Amino acid sequence: MNGTSIFDDLKYRYRAGNMVTKLIFVNALIFVVVKLIVLALFFVQSKELYPQIIAQLSMPSYLPKLIKQPWTILTYMFLHEGFFHILFNMLWLFWFGDIFMLYLGDKKILPLYLLGGISGAVLYVASFNLLPVFKDALPISMMLGASASVLAIVFAAVTLNPDYEVRLMFLGDVKIKYIAFVSLLIDILSIPNGNAGGYIAHIGGAICGWLFIKGLRSGVDAGKPIGAFAEMVSSQFNKQKQSVLKYEGKRNLTIGSATTTTTIKRTEDEQVQVDEILDKISRSGYDSLSKEEKDFLFKFSNK
Repeated sequence: MNGTSIFDDLKYRYRAGNMVTKLIFVNALIFVVVKLIVLALFFVQSKELYPQIIAQLSMPSYLPKLIKQPWTILTYMFLHEGFFHILFNMLWLFWFGDIFMLYLGDKKILPLYLLGGISGAVLYVASFNLLPVFKDALPISMMLGASASVLAIVFAAVTLNPDYEVRLMFLGDVKIKYIAFVSLLIDILSIPNGNAGGYIAHIGGAICGWLFIKGLRSGVDAGKPIGAFAEMVSSQFNKQKQSVLKYEGKRNLTIGSATTTTTIKRTEDEQVQVDEILDKISRSGYDSLSKEEKDFLFKFSNK
């Protein structure tokens, strides 16, 4: 089979993509892994283990459980069970994330995604522990999904430019402020009809997105600590990658009775070619590369 494999293609799309693309990839990967676990448990007839695994990754409302599972405040926002659940969340993330980046670029997407998820979780836990109507559901209620994180990005985009228009089937051009308002209204009115925790978390995410932009306009960047941490991790990774690219090692080759020492080194010409290919991906996307460019990039990254 000629050309790169589907896994290589996905790997390069992830590397070349913006933060919205990376978040979609991560959510999709986790979804696929969860479904593979379901399949494996089905074949070994151990389906009863699946709810236990999901419970360890979902966000509980009951504080004694939450104290024992503090990691769930992060893991829940990347976890989906239903296909349409993840599909619509990722579509909204893609559409509104793209609008958000028109104004604030790529670097603030991850901090806002995490802050939106955390805000949704806080409002969910507070509501279930403080409001008597949730008393019976409190010990068993759990939450999962990226909706609160996505709603934070949606309402941040709306706060940035409420009159931005998108074209909807059968409706034509519609301002995003109306789309967001109707979505939030439906969530609020749906609270008594089931999945109250999810709808409450949506509201928390929406409030977070609105406050995030209001804060930026006032000179307060609520996502700065998260962004700084992500930047530090990224810079460390890039340093390691650069050190690997610049590494010069020696290899002994035996030819007959003679031993020759050769130096393994990436030439400056190769590095220039890689930089040109990455610039092309940035401008036009991975699909714009020729087969030769894809093959070269794959070979270069695996040297």
